[in-house]
Amino acid sequence: MTDTFVSPADYAAWLVEVKSRVQSARISAARAVNRDLILLYWDIGRGIVEKQKQLGWGKSVVDRLSRDLRTAFPTVTGFSPRNLRDMKRFYATYSAPEIWRQAVAKSDAGGNTEEFLRQLVAEIPWGHNLLILNKITDCSERLFYLRATARFGWTRNVLLNQIKAGAYEHSLAEGKTHNFPAVLPEYLAEQAEEALKSSYSLEFLGISHEAKEREIEQRLVEQVQDFILELGYGFCFIGRQHRLSLGDKEYFVDLLFYHRFLKSLVAFELKAGSFEPEYAGKMDFYLNVLNDRERAADDNPSIGIILCAEKDSLEVEFALKSKTNPIGVAEYQLQTTLPKELRGKLPSSRQLSQALRLPVKRREK
Repeated sequence: MTDTFVSPADYAAWLVEVKSRVQSARISAARAVNRDLILLYWDIGRGIVEKQKQLGWGKSVVDRLSRDLRTAFPTVTGFSPRNLRDMKRFYATYSAPEIWRQAVAKSDAGGNTEEFLRQLVAEIPWGHNLLILNKITDCSERLFYLRATARFGWTRNVLLNQIKAGAYEHSLAEGKTHNFPAVLPEYLAEQAEEALKSSYSLEFLGISHEAKEREIEQRLVEQVQDFILELGYGFCFIGRQHRLSLGDKEYFVDLLFYHRFLKSLVAFELKAGSFEPEYAGKMDFYLNVLNDRERAADDNPSIGIILCAEKDSLEVEFALKSKTNPIGVAEYQLQTTLPKELRGKLPSSRQLSQALRLPVKRREK
């Protein structure tokens, strides 16, 4: 029996599908293992709390339980006295009335608040849970970082950076101005809302004077890693002064990104002064071209963000009313001087440019 000819193209496509399925199965298995582990830690923590409360057992029960568990399971890590105390603190934190009230107030819990919180914490690894426990004390803030970490798949380092950057405070800040609910499906509008901040801190640029758009753009490209951290997890940098061709004309988007979880191209336009209504029309035009010429078949609609020194929310609202593409307007903030502890520690413009090897097109607006 002879083998039927296998088309290289057909086999390559099938191999991609199989590899994707294997990777998906591995991720699902890892998540299931993590969920079971977190739920085990929850139950151990609850047992310690209940025994100490109901039977009056003292603190020494934790040390004794640690010895006995490590004797019974010598190859299993995680049963140190410190980790058992963390399990107790973990359960006590999420069984407290304060966080239950927050969960109910946000309509997250449905009928069973405890089960909701139990399943929520099981969505992220133990190290992430400990980071939130150790860094955050406010109940609403803890719920925010739990949900965001589970939803966006933040690594522990990204979670730490989001906490240090005040992602929760940004999410509460008034002044988010966009038309996402009017032009996007509900599920996508909600995700885009989370990705947009009302203002962006560009203090890492070290600009201490009134800056022109091109200078801000140049500094952002030179320190693109810091800028991406400020934007939030999921943004992937495509390029600066991204060229769009339409007929015999060329147009340039200041900064173009791709958002992995929104599955959308995200265009940024930088404006040194106050928001002007014509900026929305220009961005709407850019998004039409991006959607027609560069958006992949399985991508969601492209999103535009206009960064300006200041904005009037009512003016923005009227400017976006007739736009069919999702556009957000946000302010940026520049610090007059860098903190002393950062001076001399940021890489130089030359070092960053060489490392990134980003071609810079000089063009006056």
